[in-house]
Amino acid sequence: MPKRIMVVDDAMFMRATVKRILEQAGYEVAGEAENGQMAVERYGELRPDAVLMDITMPVMDGISAAKEILKTDPKAVVLMCTALGQQNLVIDAIKAGVKDYIVKPFQPERVLEGVGKALGAA
Repeated sequence: MPKRIMVVDDAMFMRATVKRILEQAGYEVAGEAENGQMAVERYGELRPDAVLMDITMPVMDGISAAKEILKTDPKAVVLMCTALGQQNLVIDAIKAGVKDYIVKPFQPERVLEGVGKALGAA
């Protein structure tokens, strides 16, 4: 059975890009969310194997959402997507319990490497 990933980004084209990369590699996209608050709500419903989430989003940012998800499920596998120049936010994300981070613009190999490693370590 393929691993199920939830994709969270406020930009629809980024969600579509990540979804395509994951599906071509045999993962199932369990669901999508466009902000951190939706991600927290949907995580409880979907219980995906991993969450690939943008850091900078409206309503609730990715780090806050990751903290909320990890509070309800300490075994959750969360990976962050970050734009170049957001290293300080990456440090906060790692401290919050995020497994890995992937820098935009995405290299498909790096997305798959990060997801694969995070799931293997789970």
